[in-house]
Amino acid sequence: MTENQFIEYKQSWHDDHLKWICGFANASGGTLLIGVNDDGSVTGVEDFKRLMVEIPNKSRDLMGITVNLNEKLDNDNRFLEIIIPSYTVPVSLRGRYYFRSGSTNMELTGNSLTEFLLRKFGRSWDDVIEDSFTFEDINLTTIEEFKKLATDRLPYVATETNPLVILEKLNLLKNGKFKRAAVLLFGKNPQHFFMQAHIKIGKFISDADIQTSDIVGGNLFQQIEQTLSMLKTKYLLSPITYEGIHRREKLEYPYNALREAILNSIIHRNYLTTSAVQIRVYDDKLMIMNEGMLPDEIKIEDLKRDHLSKPRNTLLADVFYKSGFIESWGRGTVKIISECVNENLPEPDFESRGHLFSVSFYKTEFQEKSSEKSSEKSSEKSSEKILNLIKNNPETTIASLAKKLGMSTRAIEKQITTLKKKNLIIRIGPAKGGHWEITKP
Repeated sequence: MTENQFIEYKQSWHDDHLKWICGFANASGGTLLIGVNDDGSVTGVEDFKRLMVEIPNKSRDLMGITVNLNEKLDNDNRFLEIIIPSYTVPVSLRGRYYFRSGSTNMELTGNSLTEFLLRKFGRSWDDVIEDSFTFEDINLTTIEEFKKLATDRLPYVATETNPLVILEKLNLLKNGKFKRAAVLLFGKNPQHFFMQAHIKIGKFISDADIQTSDIVGGNLFQQIEQTLSMLKTKYLLSPITYEGIHRREKLEYPYNALREAILNSIIHRNYLTTSAVQIRVYDDKLMIMNEGMLPDEIKIEDLKRDHLSKPRNTLLADVFYKSGFIESWGRGTVKIISECVNENLPEPDFESRGHLFSVSFYKTEFQEKSSEKSSEKSSEKSSEKILNLIKNNPETTIASLAKKLGMSTRAIEKQITTLKKKNLIIRIGPAKGGHWEITKP
């Protein structure tokens, strides 16, 4: 068994490992094995009797949590199994918060900590009151347009004349004050309150060269409409074809797929950061990018099949559902794929890298194959760079390699695994304190 999201190996116990217990408790729970090497081989623990008492006591006294500690035996070698449950309340260690994500344990600070605390208390960023927003800041035209959109799912809105009643029914008001979701959805100028709440569109010749760009502001309903209109009229082509005597204009990428992807980007993005949603249009592809990691419960491969709906901004998702813009069944990404396949286009790529999530649309199968070849070449170049970095610094870490190469730790781990299989490198010693050796010049 290898280390993963739920398992961590430690050769010996140090109090610093309480951070891992804290991280597991704040995430989905997990198991910490003491007396086990990184490769899963058991080395044993000598002072296990002391640790059997000390670890539970310190977990309780320093973090207020209870762990299940078991003594295990493997070929006369004793090791400890610490089973940590997931806690619904935030757990801190000496005033600091840690979180297990993938196979890494990270300290939460700044925006990440704020979002984590909100989530633990059953809140999301858009559910917080915005004190400075008043009734005068509401776009009443957008309210009227919403009434038309929501008639099927909310029949009562068609006859309701008081905007405040509608917003209250949508859970966008609390004690007479407006929530952030109300600002984004129905504000006259949401950017006055949240400068980052806009969409950037750019036509790129290459990753470094941009030909033209636009910024789309207004409330979220306006942003969706204006962004799609701008893509159709300025950034994308609509080649004309004929079916018999009927003239057809088909957008380069399926309109409904683009619409769904843009909706996903504004619903799931992290509004705590200063970055905007970006739409990058290239000659052979279109990328939609937003800051905001996937929830731990959802992996990239899950996006290609029906999965749980876990919106980062629950009120935004709820209002868009009631307006008929989205479904609440976790089928948005499946719909995007289906729309592309039905138009004989390649399946789009979904990628979660660091705090960034993106979806990439491609024009033709030929371009997809070219992209695959390009990806293979890129992978080879990355492998060469990794080997050079290891040669210059055998004690370098995966995190350091990821930072220097601008890649995710997951991508680096994949490259390292490939290099190991090719017998180009070997690992000497544990993850901490060990080093790499290049086996072939």
